Amino acid sequence: MSPILTLSTVLAYFALLFVVAWWTGRGANEHSFFIGNRNSNWLVVAYGMIGTSLSGVTFMSVPGKVGVAHFAYMQVALGYLLGYWVVAGVLLPLYYRMNLTSIYHYLLERFGNASYKTGALLFIVSRTMGATLRLYLVVNVLQIFILDTWQIPFWVTAAVVILMILLYTFQGGVKTIVWTDLLQTTFMLLALVICIVFIKEQLGLNWGGFVEGMRSQQLTKIWNMEWGSKGFFLKQVLGGAFITIAMTGLDQEMMQKNISVKNLTGAQRNMLSFSGVLVVVNLLFLILGAALFMYAKKVAMPLPASSDDLFPSIALHYLPPAIGLIFLIGLISALFPSADGAITALTASVCIDILGMQRRTDWTEQQKRSNRLKVHLSFAVVFYVCVLVFKVINEKAIIDLLLDVAGYTYGPLLGLFSFGILTKRRVVDGRVPYVAVLSPVLCYALNYGNSQQHWLGAYQIGLELLIINGAFTFIGLWLFASRHTFEKPVDIAH
Repeated sequence: MSPILTLSTVLAYFALLFVVAWWTGRGANEHSFFIGNRNSNWLVVAYGMIGTSLSGVTFMSVPGKVGVAHFAYMQVALGYLLGYWVVAGVLLPLYYRMNLTSIYHYLLERFGNASYKTGALLFIVSRTMGATLRLYLVVNVLQIFILDTWQIPFWVTAAVVILMILLYTFQGGVKTIVWTDLLQTTFMLLALVICIVFIKEQLGLNWGGFVEGMRSQQLTKIWNMEWGSKGFFLKQVLGGAFITIAMTGLDQEMMQKNISVKNLTGAQRNMLSFSGVLVVVNLLFLILGAALFMYAKKVAMPLPASSDDLFPSIALHYLPPAIGLIFLIGLISALFPSADGAITALTASVCIDILGMQRRTDWTEQQKRSNRLKVHLSFAVVFYVCVLVFKVINEKAIIDLLLDVAGYTYGPLLGLFSFGILTKRRVVDGRVPYVAVLSPVLCYALNYGNSQQHWLGAYQIGLELLIINGAFTFIGLWLFASRHTFEKPVDIAH
């Protein structure tokens, strides 16, 4: 592709984002930044959340894994569907009943201040790790396949991308993110569909022949019945369900968009409609992966060392420049919904949960805005450092690494909320942080090296690591709980 054409496309995309940010940021205040004045349209939020949930990880890693895992990822996607129903039926009613801005205020009312701060810090660590992993994947692809040819260093690429995110999110916050996510999801899905159709045409197949070709090459296998393996279907389905409950229902970034909807009914419609569409979109990414492997076999293309590089290798080196540009737009569109929402949600969590901004009567609105901007800028720096670190250490497919990290970081949140909702016991609030740290440590010890074989034999821990981690936290809270029951009503406003 022409460097000038590529650069022009990227700049035009950024210009469009800035126009949307300007339009949505007019008259925005701190309440707009944190929760969008609780006036977001549920249909817009639902559609935009597709891009946030998928991100560059799905765009790159899911198609690339089809050659090894076939369509087994659908087991996880079906688990996601179950998890979204739990979020809609259990967690959203709780958040709306308490009129929350930060969902971790629930922990303050249920357990106490130490638990509240622990939950917020767990989210901050979890979302920072997850968002920067996603960001690294896409920035690295832009670097390897485009910017290396211009001899632009990786650190410069990462700095420019993060600066762009910072500039279009600092004013409007959630109010802006809701609409930029809609725009970016549209571009990503269009790129996905166009690439599938074009590659099918390049294979010289009609739709019937295309489906038969996937089957004949055994790329469409979904179910894994080997109970001891990491891919066993029950592990994948349950793991997917609990990943959704933790990474969506207990995640401030995802929930701040949902609770920006006017009422509970709208938020539940958003969640349930979005969940069904998400399963279909994941299936489309798997179909794209099958098409990529069939195309690579037809043109005798050597497969890249990293499965994440398969899609960009074909799109940018083997397909016409127009399809390469469509891929590039889709890739950028997959990058920003996860990164911009994360940096906004992390800023909100630090301001509300750690600094207590909403409760500070001694701060003027100008002081609140100034401190919020400082936090926002600080997270941009943290994102930048993390992306540089991942560039040095990463050696595996990002989707695998992301799910591994989620198992360790979201497990204590799962245990905390589960204990609060499923029991009425009080806990010793000051001991909750120790439980939240000990649980992932125990999981790591169980999952590390030869210890798993020693304790579990042929059984391999997969996505259920999150469930085990949450169970360790639940048990730890139970051990430090009293028989006195929690009776305080949760009808306060925050």
